[in-house]
Amino acid sequence: MSRLKSMIAAATIGTIALGTGMGISSPAFAADKLTILLDWFVNPDHAPLIVAKEKGFFAKHDLDVDLIEPADPSAPPRLVAAGQGDVAVNYQPQLHVQAAAGLPLTRIGTLVATPLNSLIVLKDGPIKEIADLKGKKIGYSLAGFEDALLDTMLGNHGVSIDDVELVNVNFSLSPSLYSGQVDAIIGGYRNFELNQMEIEGKPGKAFYVEEEGVPPYDELILTIRNDAVNDPRMARMMDALEEAVQYLVNHPDDSWNAFIAAYPNLDDELNKKAWADTLPRFALRPAAVDKKRYARFADYLKEQGIIETTPPLDSYVAVIE
Repeated sequence: MSRLKSMIAAATIGTIALGTGMGISSPAFAADKLTILLDWFVNPDHAPLIVAKEKGFFAKHDLDVDLIEPADPSAPPRLVAAGQGDVAVNYQPQLHVQAAAGLPLTRIGTLVATPLNSLIVLKDGPIKEIADLKGKKIGYSLAGFEDALLDTMLGNHGVSIDDVELVNVNFSLSPSLYSGQVDAIIGGYRNFELNQMEIEGKPGKAFYVEEEGVPPYDELILTIRNDAVNDPRMARMMDALEEAVQYLVNHPDDSWNAFIAAYPNLDDELNKKAWADTLPRFALRPAAVDKKRYARFADYLKEQGIIETTPPLDSYVAVIE
């Protein structure tokens, strides 16, 4: 969401409100503690986790869950790998990189089951097709993976990445576009940047990575230490999340009300629009995994030079029974 990526102070997000929502009563014994480190500050991408917490699904499965926002968004996977947290909200592309680097992490669940990343231009601007970007400026915030996405998308239209000028706009993606500093941005989230631009009166147009030659992938996933795969808390967490996402899809308005009751500072037009746009992208079966899809994306990253090796998939992707 330009990811609005400024550093934020670490904060622990509340405790479970037992006996709310679904009429779930408090267990007679202490629930097991579980710490989930978020990838970023709380936002609609985390809706299944928030609903599981606020509507009592975690409590139903005897879990007392703390959701923690990071001071450094890149830190949660490393912290979990080091045993300083139970679960990290992570990204599938980063997981492949982490596994290739030997980080002891395993994917056990999915939150957002489609890419959110996109190439964005002004809706009423001169760029109508990706081929029109030849000789133009493209803004980015993070080198590496986004370069690979852009190279694939441009190549799909006969344009080389050497035919464009890449401009590091840090995390000011949308403003750099509608101010005219660049002609397009890569790395904007379709559920946030597009809504932010519309609110600012500068509507955008997105080209979706999975429609332009990039293999589809999961945007947000849940990762744990390899040695925690058989931890019984993890199976209960995944059961709670499946129930929560079903409730979220069936009762989006009530879920939104629970979300903003817990985080009233997020009750604004941008988050409400993002909530609606993210809803159809949540994994309805969070524990399920398409290993062929993961293997295909690992091969893509190797072809793009992002990783040198592709470790055995079973060493970092698991289904919790």
